[in-house]
Amino acid sequence: QVQLVESGGGLVQPGESLRLSCAASGITLDYLAIGWFRQAPGKEREGVSCRSRNGSTYYADSVKGRFTISRDNAKNTVYLQMNSLKPGDTALYYCAATTSYAYHCGPRAGSYDYWGQGTQVTVSS
Repeated sequence: QVQLVESGGGLVQPGESLRLSCAASGITLDYLAIGWFRQAPGKEREGVSCRSRNGSTYYADSVKGRFTISRDNAKNTVYLQMNSLKPGDTALYYCAATTSYAYHCGPRAGSYDYWGQGTQVTVSS
């Protein structure tokens, strides 16, 4: 059974950085594409970034140039490095996984089969 556990959220000031982690168990990352999503109160869930099984990445326009997705095979963990955070980045962040998306990935939540419990990111002065 695939399980995903996020960590690394917190309260930061605008301009600061956070690194979110998504630890996978039950399957190695070689077989998974990983996506990061976020949902702010009163808003729909938004696809932020993803990494396909072969390493292709996607970033939403709102985070392009500020967020970076990466993978540590030894730890079976995917990271989302978030720099230059803005108040608009405040949300509950989820990682999700699918065995699809071998070569390209996308931000559609319905394409992902496994979800973590979420980690809260709050950007406020």
